[in-house]
Amino acid sequence: MVTNLLKRYPELLEIMHLDERDRTISLRRIFSRDIEDNQEFKFRSKQIRPIKIEGKVNMDNLFNHLIKEEIEIVESSGNKYKKRIFEKDRSMRLHWLKEHIDETILDTIEVFSIVERDTRKRKDVKKTYLYNIKEKYVIVLEVQRSGLDYYLLSAHYLNKKHGQKEMNKKVKKKLQDVL
Repeated sequence: MVTNLLKRYPELLEIMHLDERDRTISLRRIFSRDIEDNQEFKFRSKQIRPIKIEGKVNMDNLFNHLIKEEIEIVESSGNKYKKRIFEKDRSMRLHWLKEHIDETILDTIEVFSIVERDTRKRKDVKKTYLYNIKEKYVIVLEVQRSGLDYYLLSAHYLNKKHGQKEMNKKVKKKLQDVL
């Protein structure tokens, strides 16, 4: 577990041999070091913050979002609901987030902003993407209304069939400047 704190990009965290409790403890240490306790968690001088839920900063929600993916469950009755479950590929890359944000990665990183429709909010939002083409890894930041800071929305490995195709479509719609 402690050796995971020493891992650097492009190494992967060693978590799959751990039980759920120890895995969560190991991942939480990295999250705390790189994000929660990092007062300088900024991208290009803009502070990165978690999304507030009911007006409060919720680091547990952000942590869960960074190590779990949302899936849709269909019950035998036909009812559908969404649930977040552990996702090994994004979890094993949790420590990559800070190094990408700090722009210390030598790989080709496509950094761009787009305006896209947020179906939950029912409005257009401005997002900035950090897309590591070689490693198929993406970080999604939403520009706050003030334009001075970002919300961290997601960071994950593109392990789905449509992932890279979706990113290529977004790159084609990129704005001239990074917001």
